[in-house]
Amino acid sequence: MKKNMGKLDRAIRLVLGVAGVAIALTGISRWGWVGLLPLATGFINWCPLYSVLGWDTHGGR
Repeated sequence: MKKNMGKLDRAIRLVLGVAGVAIALTGISRWGWVGLLPLATGFINWCPLYSVLGWDTHGGR
């Protein structure tokens, strides 16, 4: 898998993912578990939707 996320994109995904999981763990909402998706894509630095759409925020760096 070729990296297709830039540093800012990755940081935003990781922060939102952690926030979502924290919301789920505190019992506020079960929808917080959706935060696992941006958390996972942030860790692997690859987004399947970006690949389908042909987007790349990584810039080949």
